[in-house]
Amino acid sequence: MKKPNPIPKMYCNLFGHDYQVTKRVTYHVKEYTCRHCKTQLTTNSNGCLTELTPKFKEINAILERIHNARTQRLKNKNLSSSIY
Repeated sequence: MKKPNPIPKMYCNLFGHDYQVTKRVTYHVKEYTCRHCKTQLTTNSNGCLTELTPKFKEINAILERIHNARTQRLKNKNLSSSIY
């Protein structure tokens, strides 16, 4: 088993995390990962960042599916209404 490298954790403890957006679930919900220690966060229902647990991963997957279906339906509706 490989030992975890403590350097990234120490870096984040000293200088803070450097989060990057790794996934855009909806317009308002995103998933973030720290470049150094690989900590994953997501936006919760209040708009605050929380740890990305398996429960939040499942919620985000469902939200993404609903969001994609809705935007696709709106695109199809706009496309068909512009023809007439």
